[in-house]
Amino acid sequence: MSETARQRARVRLPADVTRPFQVYVNGVLKREGTDYVVRDGTLLFEDELKEEGRLGILRWTSIVLGIAGSYGRNDSVDVLYEVDGQPVVAAKLPLELAP
Repeated sequence: MSETARQRARVRLPADVTRPFQVYVNGVLKREGTDYVVRDGTLLFEDELKEEGRLGILRWTSIVLGIAGSYGRNDSVDVLYEVDGQPVVAAKLPLELAP
């Protein structure tokens, strides 16, 4: 896929997130300003991120029977922050396409 055809990803932050917080994509710490920006309660990523869609019955059956594995791309965005001094992890936040 060409650079111009890439779709940016957007992730809505949980309502109780306050700064400072850390953002991880697939377990790798990301940096604000370099990897993402924060705008109106959302994280905007320049990189294309994807979630594996729902598996069809044929694909699901082949995985259960051990005929095939699930090798679709499945990016995960996690946010680590504090609420009342206690660490909180918002894991596997839903991905959206940015407008």
